[in-house]
Amino acid sequence: MTVLRVTVLGLGTMGAGMAAQLIAAGFDVTVWNRSPDRAEPLVAAGARRAASPAEAAGTAEVVIAMLADDDASRSAWLGADGALSAMQPGAIAIECSTLTHAWVKTLAAEAATRGLAWLDAPVTGSRLQAQEGSLRFLVGGEAAVLERAGPVLAAMGTDTAHLGPAGSGALFKLVNNFLCGVQVASLAEAVTMLERSGLDAGRAVALLADGAPGSPLLKMVSRRMLERDYTPNFFLPLMAKDLAYAQEAFAAEGIELASAGVARRRFETAAAAGWQDDDMAAVIEPVRSS
Repeated sequence: MTVLRVTVLGLGTMGAGMAAQLIAAGFDVTVWNRSPDRAEPLVAAGARRAASPAEAAGTAEVVIAMLADDDASRSAWLGADGALSAMQPGAIAIECSTLTHAWVKTLAAEAATRGLAWLDAPVTGSRLQAQEGSLRFLVGGEAAVLERAGPVLAAMGTDTAHLGPAGSGALFKLVNNFLCGVQVASLAEAVTMLERSGLDAGRAVALLADGAPGSPLLKMVSRRMLERDYTPNFFLPLMAKDLAYAQEAFAAEGIELASAGVARRRFETAAAAGWQDDDMAAVIEPVRSS
């Protein structure tokens, strides 16, 4: 059966772009956001705005959440007007947020008890990829459910990696963001060193980007650091949150993430210094001023 009715819960940096792609692909889209005004551009593009997650989810065949943290996810799915209470049996719940592994496993089990299908499908990519429909989905859940949801995910992304049963996507995303967070924090220290040393920082960073330390992330974030362009692609406090969630997941397996702890403090320091509404590249500013 072709999926037609899709709901998106959360219209932040990522969710708004994802919803726009679904509208452009011809899906019947309903949206909900805690701050209703965030829905205005999507309503103008053809979406319906709901007053609560439950209202948004009542007739949907697929409900997608893209929210900030465990608390926001818990409220949207299981709160007084939560989406799970209103979803029809057999509908698919897709959690795309970066959350703790423990909470995702709990939420998947709760969905199952209500006769709902489940996927955890966090993404790689940021604001630009969400706006372009070029995200990569990291999926945990049953292959048959993923097949049903395939056209919906394809409207928002260019790749889907099925990693295993429920919770697998959520866990892999924490590993991914742990490595990203440590790299960005260390990059802030490296760029500051280059700037203070008298070397041509732009040329030096280009050499790093093309050498062994290079990665797509290094190339993108180093440019933003050098240009002091902190327009949010990935909000700085969210990386501190993701590193904390990664530490919790690794600790459950007896692994101490010492490097994540150091990187997390860099992001928390930057947020406390006033960069909480900026891109994660702004983590360099307290290092520069030290």
